[in-house]
Amino acid sequence: MSLVLDGSSLTIDRLVRIARHGEEVTLDPAALDRIRVCRSMIEEKLAAREIMYGTNTGIGEFSEIVLSDEQVREFQRYLIYNHAAGIGDPAPIESVRGALAGRINVHARGHSGCRPEITLTLVEMLNRGVTPVVCQKGSVGASGDLAPMAQAALLLMGEGEAFYRGERLPGREAMDRAGIPVPGLQARDGLATINGSNLLTAMSAIQLYDISRWLKQAEIACAMALEALVANLKPYDTRLHELRGFPGAVQAARAIMRCIEGSDLATGKMKTKVQDAYSMRASPQVIGAAVDAVEWARRQVEIELNAVGDNPIFLPEARLTLTGANFQGSPVSLPMDMVGAAVTMVCVLSERRLNRMTNPALSVDLPAFLTKGAGMFSGLMLSQYTADHLIVEQRILSAPASIQSIPAAADQEDFVSMGMNTAIKNGQILDNAYGVLGIEFMAAAQALDFRDFAFGRGVSVAREVVRRHVAHLEEDRPLYPDHNRMKELVRSGEILEAVEAAVGRLL
Repeated sequence: MSLVLDGSSLTIDRLVRIARHGEEVTLDPAALDRIRVCRSMIEEKLAAREIMYGTNTGIGEFSEIVLSDEQVREFQRYLIYNHAAGIGDPAPIESVRGALAGRINVHARGHSGCRPEITLTLVEMLNRGVTPVVCQKGSVGASGDLAPMAQAALLLMGEGEAFYRGERLPGREAMDRAGIPVPGLQARDGLATINGSNLLTAMSAIQLYDISRWLKQAEIACAMALEALVANLKPYDTRLHELRGFPGAVQAARAIMRCIEGSDLATGKMKTKVQDAYSMRASPQVIGAAVDAVEWARRQVEIELNAVGDNPIFLPEARLTLTGANFQGSPVSLPMDMVGAAVTMVCVLSERRLNRMTNPALSVDLPAFLTKGAGMFSGLMLSQYTADHLIVEQRILSAPASIQSIPAAADQEDFVSMGMNTAIKNGQILDNAYGVLGIEFMAAAQALDFRDFAFGRGVSVAREVVRRHVAHLEEDRPLYPDHNRMKELVRSGEILEAVEAAVGRLL
């Protein structure tokens, strides 16, 4: 069954189904009618020679230059040529597919002014697996993701490059092999394809999906570390967090305790400290703050996924053309900058629990560096070094991009969001986060091997999954294969899926 794009109901989860899992899409018939009505108005205004930005005028600093009829016909081609100015490696296929889905959804609102053939061609490209080759770098996140989206638009003229069935092909060849007619570009079509923050929004949406799953795994890793460190569980009573009122903290405390349910530690009969260190005691507040940050960003991104992000915007019911800046990426880049910092913050917390498990002065009688042969063996001593490296890199990347504007286009575009920088660095932050959390999982499983009480059902399942991929460290061995396996294990979500199957969904 196809997923219907109607301009108003695209969620992050649905975007991931399209972008990552290849779910087929259809354009809502009512949306197609809206596109046709808007296009009819555009053509009438062109015939009447009414001035419309980017349609019969130049763009940016050249917006005051009015084009002749002949120039109007040719302008969109040159617009795409000069904006296809990115650099570097191609963006991931799922990111570009997400951007195409987002752009179709913008058109579905009926305010973009392109011909229906343009939108329907984008639909066919998604459904038949033709993905434009798009340099990831080059967008400043204002006037839209112009450089990458212009590379995508090249295919609408039978140019550029595309990935198709595992091959990188010339755009015309990919379209021909997929049986997709090339529509060409007429007035407004090019700008209506590129004039929105669609790639950075798609990247952010996919990251939020993955970060939400990563945060749940951070709760599971925390639960394992708490059992390994024989923690006082009173700080995880949800009543404590309800009195403060932050929903993320309540959620985190509940999820952590769900993983620990059934443990001897949860009975209150085991001897624990009166009060643990912050890295143990404050985990619900810290992870919860990240959960709340992600929730705000999710709302912002889903608004943008269903937004009219063009310039100009056409209102057929009022016969009106409005110019503005709905392409501006700041509403997405600002919350996503915060999300990147939030992920880094939770990684710092994870490393502090790792430190407590490996440090014999803090580990509540666990063997030094989680090895019985201390001195001859160094155990997980160097695993902490690796986590520290990853976190320092995350800290550097956590500087906000949304305040880094550099004016462009002869100061016509004198404040830009730099939202693509946010999206790119958040991808790097998340990649490191998989590694940091993987190392904590590995250490927690090793630490639990030295404990002889009954663990919580969720903790036991997580430990079992870790042990399917990484063996107990009986004596020293090269650890980089273990680190890399654990990183990919966290990325896969296998631990999360196994734990949720055992104890229920970690909300």
